[in-house]
Amino acid sequence: MVKSMFASIAGLKTHQSKLDVISNNIANVNTWGFKTRSANFADAVYQNRITGGGGNPVEGGSGGMNTSQLGFGVNMASISTDFTTGSWSPTGNGLHCMINGPSFFIVGSMRQQGVAADAIADSGLNLTRVGIFSVDNRGYLVDDQGNYVYGYTYAGDQNGEATFEAGLTPIRIPVATGADGSGDPTAANTFNPADDSPRVDIQSYSIAKDGTIIGIDQQEKPYTIGKIAVATVQNPNGLEQSEGYLYTPGENAGEVTATTAGNNAVGKILSGYLEMANVDLATEIANMITTQRGYQANSKIITVTDEMLEQLVNMKR
Repeated sequence: MVKSMFASIAGLKTHQSKLDVISNNIANVNTWGFKTRSANFADAVYQNRITGGGGNPVEGGSGGMNTSQLGFGVNMASISTDFTTGSWSPTGNGLHCMINGPSFFIVGSMRQQGVAADAIADSGLNLTRVGIFSVDNRGYLVDDQGNYVYGYTYAGDQNGEATFEAGLTPIRIPVATGADGSGDPTAANTFNPADDSPRVDIQSYSIAKDGTIIGIDQQEKPYTIGKIAVATVQNPNGLEQSEGYLYTPGENAGEVTATTAGNNAVGKILSGYLEMANVDLATEIANMITTQRGYQANSKIITVTDEMLEQLVNMKR
């Protein structure tokens, strides 16, 4: 009878852990870019009461017998994350953007040299789904946590099309060359972190679906500032999330590769929108109810077992 106590206690602990996951989902229902987690149960270890075996058809032999096993409750097997894209929320800010697709923005601290496209996992940079971007006092594109946004630096025009440097670097507004704070819209924007020259006074921004950032100055001149890079992850559930909305590639994340947006496989960047949490509140409430009932049923098993033990103790009076 005591085994029922152990099984029900395991059930209580596991249902409590599932409620922790559900409560975290509900708490983040309005968190930008939040991804729903789900708790996955698995039955616990088994004890063989009867060990099975195959039949023996020789004279005097016996037939086959199935194994009889007694379980010891349930465990939390894993917590999985749903990385489907959340709903769009318009902000009206041209530097706010989201990815309508499976990839991630690349952000992090300053790197003096370009980062190779296939070296993201070992670069110390982070991934994020939240594009709350702005320009800091030195002309760099940063997120709301002060991380530099990485992409491709504008290198000039060729055959009427913008060209970009190959390595990933922090995106920065071009240097102002004119007395009125303007610059040459077709000039190359060489990445030089030590250059503190005044930057072009950009008044408005727009980001194309492929991540190309266009700025308009006071003279209404357009500037191609750079192109935001995105990262594809072979196994998104292998990412490890730190505080806030930053991810780092774990050992099971697989290949993490930087590329450009603009197609359905990688995703398209939407300017003026932020990604909402993909939490389905109705589903979470339903899960909370079933979890509560599961917890209640396991607690009832403890009560019944206690009553049976009490009757056993009171048999001799």
